[in-house]
Amino acid sequence: MHLTQSTDLGLRVLMLLAARNERRSAAELAERLRVPPQHMAKIVQRLRRAGFVRTTRGRGGGVVLADGVTETPVGEIVRELEGPGEAVECDSPPCPLRGGCRLRGALRTAQEAFLASLNQVRLGELATDPLEPVPLSLTRPAPAAASPAEEGL
Repeated sequence: MHLTQSTDLGLRVLMLLAARNERRSAAELAERLRVPPQHMAKIVQRLRRAGFVRTTRGRGGGVVLADGVTETPVGEIVRELEGPGEAVECDSPPCPLRGGCRLRGALRTAQEAFLASLNQVRLGELATDPLEPVPLSLTRPAPAAASPAEEGL
């Protein structure tokens, strides 16, 4: 499944707000995520309508996480931001294979499994620093090649 850019940015905004439980301006969020301020304003508005953030206008205003959002499963957030759409559109234009095709059902099942997998993670888990350094690679480093002097031994 491919997330829309709007959902991707929405998740990133929520993660930034959760990492530091403090008020941030939409302009600051836009700068931090390198998106135009007008686009960020739309993302923040969408997050507010969904109940994930609270906004305050004026001096000292900004964006903060709504209460309890750090405990929200990520799959629920994605489902809310992505809307009710399916992975494929079979009705517009009408697909000639629609009558006997099983692809739509298989993709719907895969989409549900994807969201169920994301429901295993809470937003707050994405916003905390790891306890240990993250390895750059999961494979073992290749053994160092022997120098010409070592080969002669």
